[in-house]
Amino acid sequence: MKTILITGCSSGFGLEIARYFLDRDWNVVATMRSPRHDLLPASSRLRILPLDVTDEASIRAVVAQAGPVDVLVNNAGIGALAAVEAQSPAQVREIFETNTLGSIAMCQAFIPQMRERAQGVVINVTSSVTLRSLPLLAVYTASKAAVNAFTESMALELASVGVQARLVLPGRAPSTRFAENARPRMEGAIPDAYGALAAQVFANFQDNTQVTHASDVAEAVWQAATDPGAPMRIPAGEDAREWAATAV
Repeated sequence: MKTILITGCSSGFGLEIARYFLDRDWNVVATMRSPRHDLLPASSRLRILPLDVTDEASIRAVVAQAGPVDVLVNNAGIGALAAVEAQSPAQVREIFETNTLGSIAMCQAFIPQMRERAQGVVINVTSSVTLRSLPLLAVYTASKAAVNAFTESMALELASVGVQARLVLPGRAPSTRFAENARPRMEGAIPDAYGALAAQVFANFQDNTQVTHASDVAEAVWQAATDPGAPMRIPAGEDAREWAATAV
């Protein structure tokens, strides 16, 4: 029976990925900053562990507790809709430390055991905003685009030792708590000069009926984890698939 470890399982994509793999008889290690045991059905195949991907000691503790892992899913992430000039250096670092450096650190922590067994899959969940430029998302997009480039280069290294790496690119998911979690970082993030632009961005969100559901992401992660012939980039959600099809 295979084991999957997923970061960012307290809500949204991570929670649904954990549920999806549990339903298919995998061992699941669901990690989150503040562990909650009421989010997933009790199971002998489920472990819920604390993890802060920006903390080296926290990562080392998870490696020790998790044991052998067949699939690593780097899903934990944060975002903010903001004008570049209004984002403080501290906020920029926070976004990169979680989205980019956190994913890299988790890869470095778990790849050695996969390499020793000559098998395993690393799946990094990024975003379809890396496929099409959008206003007010420059820093978030940059943090995710960096993971795309990192993963595609890393995949060439890992292939030589029997390990695979894949990207899952979700679209906009209004049914998740992503926007809610990002809201505290958006206070004062859109100066008045960008008010008209922001209004248009929000209107476009409302007008676009094509969205991504958490189940779309879980299915894409399943494909990446179980299909050796899966493509490097797997868009998740109707909107993400459309953007991928038209990406230059």
